[in-house]
Amino acid sequence: MEPEEGTPLWRLQKLPAERGLQHSPCTRNTGARCWEYRGDLERQAVILCGWQKKLLLHKIIDGICGRTYPLYQDYHSVWDSTEWMHVLEDITTFFKAVVGKNLSDEEISQQLNQLNSSHQEAIMKCLKSRKDEIKKTLLEEIVDISSARLQDFDWQIKLALSSDKIASLQMPLLNLYLDVKENGEVKPYSVEMSKEELQKLINSLEAANKVVLQLK
Repeated sequence: MEPEEGTPLWRLQKLPAERGLQHSPCTRNTGARCWEYRGDLERQAVILCGWQKKLLLHKIIDGICGRTYPLYQDYHSVWDSTEWMHVLEDITTFFKAVVGKNLSDEEISQQLNQLNSSHQEAIMKCLKSRKDEIKKTLLEEIVDISSARLQDFDWQIKLALSSDKIASLQMPLLNLYLDVKENGEVKPYSVEMSKEELQKLINSLEAANKVVLQLK
């Protein structure tokens, strides 16, 4: 069954078993020997295909981890340049997502169930051997998002009794004061939030903390 367009890594299915090997005309005398010879070539092609898939996947993980991505010139006979960019993006996004979300093998396999078994096996083996390396890279990316660090904080609750539109408001508001250190300098920030806005902030921080804990 061919994978549907849009399913995870569906473009990877275009990597054919025959890539790199041409079936030469058989010059053997007997039909039996001819088919034996072709069978040897086909087995070599399958082995080569598996090696190529693993090499491609490992090179993409090398790229994720700050080393060199695979070169288009090595795969131009399989994908055109536009497809190649999608292949790199799709596989990179897939690896980062399944590792970042700490998905189980079963959950990962469910996402790959439209690929053939050899592709699934190559992806799973590659993930198992490089998962810790990808985790480390994702943690470093989180740390590098900003060099700013929270130095200290304080808060104050006040009750808004009215506004320019409502005579009687009775709304609790939070004043949050942050001291943020960046490049050796501490800068003060303050923000005023309603109860609903505070809950959204708490939910966002809890979700971010969960992701960080999964990556450790």
